[in-house]
Amino acid sequence: MSNLAIKAGRKLFERNLEQYQPADPMYETYIDKKGRERRRRRETPPGLSKRDAKILKSVQRRAHYLDKGFSLCGLRFGWTFIIGIIPGAGDVADAALNYLLVVRKAKQVEIPGWLLRQMLLNNAVSAGVGFIPFVGDLFIATYKANSRNAALLEEFLRIRGEEFLKAERERVQDPQNVKPGAGREPGEHVPGKQERTQSGISGWFRRGSKDSKKGKNKAPATGSPAAAPSADRGRFVEDVPPSGNNGKQA
Repeated sequence: MSNLAIKAGRKLFERNLEQYQPADPMYETYIDKKGRERRRRRETPPGLSKRDAKILKSVQRRAHYLDKGFSLCGLRFGWTFIIGIIPGAGDVADAALNYLLVVRKAKQVEIPGWLLRQMLLNNAVSAGVGFIPFVGDLFIATYKANSRNAALLEEFLRIRGEEFLKAERERVQDPQNVKPGAGREPGEHVPGKQERTQSGISGWFRRGSKDSKKGKNKAPATGSPAAAPSADRGRFVEDVPPSGNNGKQA
C-alpha cells in the first residue's frame, strides 16, 4: 500500500512540475492504440531548406541534453543543472554553454533581432537567478532556458516554412523578417513546394499538356493500309440490283 502511495505521489509531483516546465525540445509524447503514452522524435516543420532543418535538429538535440538529459523523482534535468552546482564557476559555465551551443547555433538560420534578444533574455534570467545558492540551481532545472530558446526557434522556422509553401501573393508575414526559403542551395527542391518552370507552369500541369499535345499531333504511320470497311457498312444502304440484270438501268 505504501508503494502505491509513493507512486501516486510521484505522478502528482510530475504533473505539477510539467505546468512550470517547457516541453521537451527533442521529443514529443503521444498515445498509442493501446492507450499507453509513448515518446517519439519531433517532426521537422515542412517548407524548410536542408540547412534550416539540420540546424533546428542540432539545436533541439543540444537543448535536450543541456536541460532534460536526466530524470530523478519526476524532475528532468540536464548538464546545466549538474555544472551549475559548482558555486560561481558553474553558473558562468552554464551561461557560456547556453550561448555557444544553442543561441549561436540558432543565429545561423538568420533569425531576426527581436528573436535573438528574447533568447538572450532567457539566458540572462537563467544566469542571474543561478547565482543564488541552491534556489538558483532548482530554478535553472525548472526554467530550462535552452528548451525555451529551442521552442522559439522551432516556432519561427514553422512560420518561415508555411510562408515559403504559400504563393507570394498569399503571404501575410513580412518577407524581410521571416525570409521564406532562406538557406536553399541552387536547385534544391523543398517537399510540398510547387516549383514553376520557365514557361510559368508547374511540372504537373506541364506533363499533362505534353501528353495532350502528343495525343493530338499523333498521325497514322505512312504506308499503312487503309482501314478495311466494316462488314456492317451496307446494312443501312438500300440494295440496288446491278446494271447488267434484265438489261435495265437502275
